[in-house]
Amino acid sequence: MAAEVVHAKGHEIQITRMTEEYDVNAELEKHLWADIVILQIPVNWMGVSWSFKRYMDLVYTAGMQGVLCDGDGRHLEDPSRQYGSGGKLQNTRYLMSLSFNAPEAAFNDPGQYLFQGKSVDDLMISMHMNFRFFGMTALPTFVSFDVIKNPDTGNDLKRYQAHLQQHL
Repeated sequence: MAAEVVHAKGHEIQITRMTEEYDVNAELEKHLWADIVILQIPVNWMGVSWSFKRYMDLVYTAGMQGVLCDGDGRHLEDPSRQYGSGGKLQNTRYLMSLSFNAPEAAFNDPGQYLFQGKSVDDLMISMHMNFRFFGMTALPTFVSFDVIKNPDTGNDLKRYQAHLQQHL
């Protein structure tokens, strides 16, 4: 559905599926080409799936060799440069679309047992930092909650379509 919305808005798209083989160099080229990267992430054990983690380990580690960033940004000649400031994708935005089994009420409420007032973006801070390391800028995160025990797929798809229309 995201591909349909993006295409209908007149954008060109390229898709990578974690369940299929991919070429690391081609993936680096996709990142250089894109103005927006949309990530559909089923949150698994409070993080990304092993297949997406593998992708990150292969592609983003290869990107550290000067393609996606200039090292970690620091330079001996300029000690004022901060760690993580070497990203080369400053004109690239990213949007995370997340699905959780957790209900929406589990977040942003200090009285909740597990997340203790933390937001979805608090939980996904490591993902945000990964993309920020490459200079990318976050668009508002989209979330489908309670997708296993209390799914509302039809409404989630409508909300996601509206989210994409608003932010792309």
